Amino acid sequence: MAVPALLPSPPASPVAASYARLAGVAAGLSVAETAGDGVLPCGTGWVRADELGAGGDGLDTFLAWDEAQVRRDYKRVARPDVVASFGLHRYAWPVCLLVTLPWFLERRVPRVPARNVAFRRALGRVAVRVEEFACLPGDPAAALPGARVVADEEALRAAAREALAEHFEEVLGGFGPRMRRGRRALWGMVTDEIVESLWYVGALLGEEDRALAELERLMPGTARPYVGAAGFRELPGSAEGCGGAARATRDRATCCLFYTVRPEDTCLTCPRTADPERVRRLAATA
Repeated sequence: MAVPALLPSPPASPVAASYARLAGVAAGLSVAETAGDGVLPCGTGWVRADELGAGGDGLDTFLAWDEAQVRRDYKRVARPDVVASFGLHRYAWPVCLLVTLPWFLERRVPRVPARNVAFRRALGRVAVRVEEFACLPGDPAAALPGARVVADEEALRAAAREALAEHFEEVLGGFGPRMRRGRRALWGMVTDEIVESLWYVGALLGEEDRALAELERLMPGTARPYVGAAGFRELPGSAEGCGGAARATRDRATCCLFYTVRPEDTCLTCPRTADPERVRRLAATA
């Protein structure tokens, strides 16, 4: 009896392990990879990143969710620029992790042009097609299709910044006019999302200290088009207020404008939030 030939297994994704770890610690957020010749999901609830960058009906539908959420939860009508700022924040926070988490965990940096990313915000799902990635010499993944070997750690950090800049350069083309902010403010917001998303997930993974150190090197404050640095500092009084453990904080380069909806409730890293208030909130959740 003839034995059918076995088909070769498809090459392993160079970033699958990182995305699996993310799903394991971040409730309500998952990343699904689409094969190189596959089609990104579409239909109800899904939007491609390049549709957001085009600034048309896709962005209108996307931002309608934020407008409705403010009306429902805060019984307020938010300004259009505030709605757009909320939308960018809620998009950029998870999407930054497509690049920064594999860089942090596996020293692999996927390239994620806008055409290769889709988002279903209501279910916390991101779809991505990874066709190229950067890695270090000696990485076994260097033999995979689409690999680009870079010289050293700094070159890999540069690759991460380039991958994120390529993605958001296009996406900001749609959000920018709605947000009524200049280029500097827009890239400051992207910087904040890069830093704060990996900081949060690094803590969930039990690697907060390493995440802080790595982010300081990734976002030193001198890499353009980004605006602002990771800028971590020890929160004064946090050791006494948080059970003996000093806590890190930072001041955001930009404001998400949440205070325009609830003036009494600012973000933990907002420059409007004084350090004693930050300590009080951290102690309450310790």
